[in-house]
Amino acid sequence: MAFDIEMIKKVYENLAERVDKARELVGRPLTLTEKILYSHMWEGNPTQAFTRGKDYVDFAPDRVACQDATAQMALLQFMHAGKPKVAVPTTVHCDHLIQAKVDAKTDLKRAKEQSNEVFDFLSSISNKYGIGFWKPGAGIIHQVVLENYAFPGGMMIGTDSHTVNAGGLGMLAIGVGGADAVDVMSGMAWELKFPKLIGVKLTGKLSGWTAPKDVILKVAGILTVKGGTGAVVEYFGEGATAMSCTGKGTICNMGAEVGATTSTFGYDDSMSRYLRATNRADVADAADAVAPYLTGDDEVYANPEQYFDQVIEINLSELEPHLNGPFTPDLATPISKMREEAEKNNWPLNIQVGLIGSCTNSSYEDIARSASLAKQVAEKNLKTKSQFTITPGSEVVRYTIERDGFIDTFDKIGATVFANACGPCIGMWDREGAEKEERNTIVHSFNRNFSKRADGNPNTLAFVGSPELVTALAIAGDLGFNPITDKLINEDGEEVMLDEPTGNELPPKGFDAEDPGFQAPAADGSKVEIIVSPTSERLELLAPFTPWNGENILGAKLLIKAFGKCTTDHISMAGPWLRFRGHLDNISNNMLIGAVNAYNMKTNNVKNQLTGEYDAVPATARAYKAAGVPSIVVGDHNYGEGSSREHAAMEPRHLGVKVVLVKSFARIHETNLKKQGMLALTFDNEADYDKIQENDVFNFVDLKEFAPGKQLTIEVIHDGGEKDVIVVNHSYNAGQIGWFVAGSALNLIAAAGAEAAQAQA
Repeated sequence: MAFDIEMIKKVYENLAERVDKARELVGRPLTLTEKILYSHMWEGNPTQAFTRGKDYVDFAPDRVACQDATAQMALLQFMHAGKPKVAVPTTVHCDHLIQAKVDAKTDLKRAKEQSNEVFDFLSSISNKYGIGFWKPGAGIIHQVVLENYAFPGGMMIGTDSHTVNAGGLGMLAIGVGGADAVDVMSGMAWELKFPKLIGVKLTGKLSGWTAPKDVILKVAGILTVKGGTGAVVEYFGEGATAMSCTGKGTICNMGAEVGATTSTFGYDDSMSRYLRATNRADVADAADAVAPYLTGDDEVYANPEQYFDQVIEINLSELEPHLNGPFTPDLATPISKMREEAEKNNWPLNIQVGLIGSCTNSSYEDIARSASLAKQVAEKNLKTKSQFTITPGSEVVRYTIERDGFIDTFDKIGATVFANACGPCIGMWDREGAEKEERNTIVHSFNRNFSKRADGNPNTLAFVGSPELVTALAIAGDLGFNPITDKLINEDGEEVMLDEPTGNELPPKGFDAEDPGFQAPAADGSKVEIIVSPTSERLELLAPFTPWNGENILGAKLLIKAFGKCTTDHISMAGPWLRFRGHLDNISNNMLIGAVNAYNMKTNNVKNQLTGEYDAVPATARAYKAAGVPSIVVGDHNYGEGSSREHAAMEPRHLGVKVVLVKSFARIHETNLKKQGMLALTFDNEADYDKIQENDVFNFVDLKEFAPGKQLTIEVIHDGGEKDVIVVNHSYNAGQIGWFVAGSALNLIAAAGAEAAQAQA
């Protein structure tokens, strides 16, 4: 039986009535996305039609999922909400704090020793507040959610940008910051701007070397890293229904890389098969009973241009395997063109390491297809030219592939199996020699490949591909190798070709595990004690942020003008900094250290206007804060793209930054800034970015008139007293302005809880 089956049944009980009412209000057939959105209104049955890309709407998600790195801060905030138990089903998954170095057993043991304090905190606080806890080694959050919690037609939020993975099972699963999660866990509505809709019609059928990963690599090349911003991507067509459920999950997972709010597929037989294979026949039966409501209306898919804001069509029968990269996940190259592109761009052709697995591609099918290639190394008397690693997505998958002989197959080619955790995908990889910062090439089946992402080396060129393509490239050791056409020379000097990969969609003997790694919470957690040492370097109880004083912000100093791409990795690096995710002051020492200063093109080197000296960004921010001087960060387009980590918003708030002013924001980061009581502003005229000078001082002359839809005016005072007046925009509604006034969204929740308690008393 599935977790929370009664909740799922309740969703389905209300589904038909709510969707029918929405169809009546909108006055036309509905996409799947619209059906899920309108059936999850905070008010219950929908009462009005909403405008895409304009209206802010309150929703009622069915569940919340948190990974251990972001759960620390989310739950430290939840402690201030004054609630005895989470209001919706919630889980915590320990997957981010396990560093890959030696092998699964050694690395997991070391992680438990090094992060024992954090794991114990998360275990105890989950136990207290009714939260399901998945222990270290149980698996990566998104794989575990797909295997246990995702269900067609549901809505979920998660404190990780790749929460969207659950779209493979027909959910609207959306990555958010911890403050959003705290709202929902506290029983509050969750607000989202009603998204635009991008339809992707998949015709034909995948075959041979082409995999589901190639669909999203192609889409990323079309949409770029910001082309999906503010939109949900909905896949449909014969190619979609012919694909496995976990393949759909891979596509949805990497939808985060195009900036999409989320991605999803309509319910079909592949989802039913997966639900039944993962011991959720009760969910499959319930979904079957309302199946027409769990996919887009027929008229929508027959004439998609009438119902979507943008339509992309891809013929899977003609789709070629792709590699995307380096340094950005949207630089898409068909494998037949890779050698030409590599030589033109001077990319090293020699592949040092091939890595498969991660939350994006660690299904049984993925591993089986890769193993079919690894098996050919011995059969064809080949030798694997690159290092090769496997990161299983869950203990269920790891146990099953070991039982079915795949791990033994990988062992025979000298592969290393890492722990069931994020590992290299998020920079938790202690790669030997990375500190030398030598220029080199790696290929992996992960989702992101920003500079320094995997191993901390800015000169590592990482290319993203399907697990089967990565395996073939690792065997060949050559970035330009095309397994469709190229031959390899075996140990006998003979020319051989790799056969096409093969593998079962689901394990013929079923999934299994001796211990999946789940800890159920106490029925009554009121007596459970949460202990955080006051001398801990890893955990720190939070103090509320200070409310706005009602005055204009005057005399703000420029902290940094960030040049070019500034992701959440640049604002708050992961890797070794993950150990401080529960300690705001300590982790703030990484604030913006990866951002490039537009005035000297250096990282972590900015001018302190109080001294005239150059110093690290965090040190300069602390100097301004100590002097009582507000500061401002200026940035370029799509500022804050990447992971959903709210630390990228909390750290500037903690160190005295009042305003982030950019050309455009990534969705999650903009929301995170708002939640923490920051001003998130955009240039009305993007050319004004160029007017900002290194010694500038900013006066927000009409902040007292802050209101929805009203532009703000900034006096920018340059050296010598010259002045520019610039106009800036914001997207705050009345409720979000309330967060700013209160100092943070959490301050409002806590105040409401205190008022309710006082009224009851």
